[in-house]
Amino acid sequence: MTTTAAPETAAGRTTAPLVRVLLVLAALFGTVLTTAAPASAHAALTASDPKDGAVVAVAPKEVTLTFSEQVAMGDDSIRVLEPSGKRADTGAVQDRSGGSGIRHAIGLHSGLPDGTYTVAWRVVSADSHPISGAFTFSIGAPSEQRAEVPRQETGGGLVGALYGIARYVSYGGFVLLAGGAAFILACWPRGAAVRPLQKLVVRGWVALTGATLVQLLLRGPYTGVGAEPGASGGSLADAFDLGVLGTVLETKTGTALVSRLLLLGAAALFVAVLFGAYTRREEGDERKDLTFGLAVGGTVVAAGIAATWALSEHASTGIQPGLAMPVDVLHLLAMAAWLGGLAALLVVLFRGPSIERAAVRRFSALAFGSVLTLAATGLYQSWRQVGSWSALTGTAYGRLLLLKVALVAVLVGLAWFSRRWTGRLGETTAMDKTEETETEETGIGETGTGAAGTGAAEAGETEARETVARKAVAGEAVVGEAENAAEAEAEQARAGGTEAGTVLSDERSRQLARQRAAVATARDRRQRDGDPVRSGLRRSVLAEAAVAVVLLAVTTVLTTTEPGRTEEEAGRAQAGAAQAAPAPSGPVELKLPFDTGGVNGKGTVRLTLDPGRSGSNALHVFADGDDGRPLDLPELKVSFTLRDKQIGPLPVVPDRIATGHWSAESLQIPMPGEWTVQVTVRTSDIDQTTIDKNVKIG
Repeated sequence: MTTTAAPETAAGRTTAPLVRVLLVLAALFGTVLTTAAPASAHAALTASDPKDGAVVAVAPKEVTLTFSEQVAMGDDSIRVLEPSGKRADTGAVQDRSGGSGIRHAIGLHSGLPDGTYTVAWRVVSADSHPISGAFTFSIGAPSEQRAEVPRQETGGGLVGALYGIARYVSYGGFVLLAGGAAFILACWPRGAAVRPLQKLVVRGWVALTGATLVQLLLRGPYTGVGAEPGASGGSLADAFDLGVLGTVLETKTGTALVSRLLLLGAAALFVAVLFGAYTRREEGDERKDLTFGLAVGGTVVAAGIAATWALSEHASTGIQPGLAMPVDVLHLLAMAAWLGGLAALLVVLFRGPSIERAAVRRFSALAFGSVLTLAATGLYQSWRQVGSWSALTGTAYGRLLLLKVALVAVLVGLAWFSRRWTGRLGETTAMDKTEETETEETGIGETGTGAAGTGAAEAGETEARETVARKAVAGEAVVGEAENAAEAEAEQARAGGTEAGTVLSDERSRQLARQRAAVATARDRRQRDGDPVRSGLRRSVLAEAAVAVVLLAVTTVLTTTEPGRTEEEAGRAQAGAAQAAPAPSGPVELKLPFDTGGVNGKGTVRLTLDPGRSGSNALHVFADGDDGRPLDLPELKVSFTLRDKQIGPLPVVPDRIATGHWSAESLQIPMPGEWTVQVTVRTSDIDQTTIDKNVKIG
């Protein structure tokens, strides 16, 4: 019983920490997913004509939108709605892009009534992410009635959540598929016959294929194909609409997803050869040729799959796309080789047979090369997507990038510990084989006599070793086979007889062979689990895997976050628009104290501009002395200047109405904006001052 309990305890010690760590990994992964902000727009609306909130005297002929990067537009991507909700546009979107930027315009009907109009738009940016928005402008004067459109974020709801999960799964599947296969071919060819490693690679293929298919079906409702601009997206039922799917297939992202599915078909053939014909080849020139062919073919297929991301996301837009796309492919391949190989090593250490120190060292070299590649390509991508130190610390993309760099640094530090454990990994294989040989020679019991008994023992031992090996991989303790064999022998002996004795000899030989194989396998597993060096290596690799899961999650979030360069450009454009944005419609009232320096030179000017928007206005100016009584001034002049448009100063000489009161009717303000109002006050022949103040006029 003691012999049986030992391996069960070792298996328990191995499985329990693994389960706890996997739970921690799941919690960390969930934390990253739940705390990550929703994907921002990767293209940004930088300007519009008319501007948001503008009041124009005459209805414009068209509405123009300017974006920070290329966007995909349809005939229904922009809608202009009257205050009543009726369509005010002609429905035809025109591309006006040129040296001034990415501009799209939509024509308006003639004879539009006064009031507040709503512009709703929905486009897909060049890096495959949908964006939408809405703003208003007024003709003549703002109206209380206006069309309302939903201002929910594009790509939200259930469809957005499912699409986001599919993105995470697709990246994870690619890492396991490409990285696991690279680990086998480059580091441990014997691993092609290891069942847990086979399952890891196959599950990576299944995850990537399934996630890609889900993305293709959900792409239409995710981007809002057929939905009204301003809405949050399509419904889940649209995923099975052939018309919507046909529209998706005509887009760049749809083409990339279909190409990925075709390449995954080639990857399935690669996996079948790797785990089939490759495992049956003996060492020699034929196996080397097959290894070379699989390495070249696998690299081409993996690069093609990685290119489906590069051709449809961040790398395909912005500055230097011709260089950015191959760099992105190289970055993804290096990430898969490192993180996928790490996952394969973890599976082998916990679920597979003993791995040679040479294989671990080869993976260490592969990981080191991958880290160098990631550092070089990541540096270029960071410069391209961030562009400035302020964007590195002041944008969500920059902060996520800093977190990614920190995680990579931690991962490299943990890899250093793993390398130390690898260096201390003793050459225990020879000693283990010696002990095993001695045990087999001594024997655990009688093996039977005669040719029949010997042949049965050999066949039984072969069968038993295969069965016990499978059980050992699953973590089962099977040393108790010895007791079962003894009981069977005793029962058959009681039956007696010469013929029964022959059958007994055969059966007893098989049972004892299974017993011997079980004990040997359990002893190997127990020695491996009890080796402090191997245990240290497992712990360090497990810690690496934990950080790698979080790193992969952060990397995926980065692909759905607006680049820092774009966010800063959009922020500057919005700041400029905010500065030029008019104040809410209504009379403008200013109170300006003055001091000319002479006798009775102190007082206050009160200025009122009604209705306080572009067009015709009535100006009233009141002057009060220091004692609060109306002040009769020899001269008072007013001027208006719009500096950002280089308009003005526009002089106004108001008429004197009464003591301390001047006015000017039909004062024309040509356009809304932030105007500078200057008032010149003269209290005597030599005492004069000019005071000014900025005011927003709608």
